[in-house]
Amino acid sequence: MKKTYHLIDHTADFGIQVFGSDSQELFTNAALALFDVITETDVLKGRDSCNITASGEDWPDLMINWLREILYLWNGREMLVKSVQILSLSENKIFAKICFDAYMPDRHTINTEIKAVTYHQIQVKSSPSGWEAQIIFDI
Repeated sequence: MKKTYHLIDHTADFGIQVFGSDSQELFTNAALALFDVITETDVLKGRDSCNITASGEDWPDLMINWLREILYLWNGREMLVKSVQILSLSENKIFAKICFDAYMPDRHTINTEIKAVTYHQIQVKSSPSGWEAQIIFDI
């Protein structure tokens, strides 16, 4: 399987560069990359689900707000995301179904605690070869 993201070295923080063939795949891959960094997603079952929505003024703002909503599932509700199904997406709004597991310390390993999604060096762009985003996280 082709890797859909890679990590970016950044002083005191870290970043990811995410790829997708279209905007839906990009936003899906960004959410999944976030949780790949947080935990071992291979052990997650994704038995429970919820819907989330985010809005923004443009693609970069929407990406930040989307990932903040996704990160809140972990930081605020101790939910570990296994899969994402985007139900609708425009430049200003995203609505998605999230499958997750509730965090259980005896079953789940937390590799990296991410405090926040930042606007620092945010990029979301399309090209003839697909979509790409760069996101920096505060750890």
